[in-house]
Amino acid sequence: MTELLLTLLSAALVNNVVLHQALGLDPLLQSGTALQRQRVHALGLATLVMLLLAIPLGQLLYLHLLRPLALEYLRLFVFMPLCVLLIAPILSLLQRQVPGWPFARLKPLLLGNAALLGLALQVSDAAAGLLTSVALSLGSGLGFWLVLSLFDDLCQRSDAVPAAFRGLPISLIGAGIMALAFLGFNGLFTP
Repeated sequence: MTELLLTLLSAALVNNVVLHQALGLDPLLQSGTALQRQRVHALGLATLVMLLLAIPLGQLLYLHLLRPLALEYLRLFVFMPLCVLLIAPILSLLQRQVPGWPFARLKPLLLGNAALLGLALQVSDAAAGLLTSVALSLGSGLGFWLVLSLFDDLCQRSDAVPAAFRGLPISLIGAGIMALAFLGFNGLFTP
């Protein structure tokens, strides 16, 4: 049980999919420019649910279909359609469950989110069990949502930036400083 909790916290804080693995960086940079706060939280929730469903389902397909048939090399061609096919039903389900949030135009951001496919490939490489993959996907989704919210708040507070740094330059500087801040969590879990 403690191993699953440490996996969850480590995925959220120490090995963050956005800041330390550079997966899912495009929605982060998009949040700094054109997304309002409610849309940022909608994207965070949608990514969390996508990770919670796609990663364990992909791991089950990998362990019980591809590996016994010695077709491990086809995992990319199984994980990619799985991630793409889950987007529309999840967004419609979330729109029904949380009607006030703007899930309608999040499909392009979820399609371009490399965190889904990258994490599915990493979990299959590690040959993790189902509970470990659930803890890893939950922690990664929560970490993604946390970084997205913090980065949006940082971008809204950076009004007094010189003209040369507005837009992408200040977003990249902010992401770098945030990655350094999250590096402080590295010594948090010692065996």
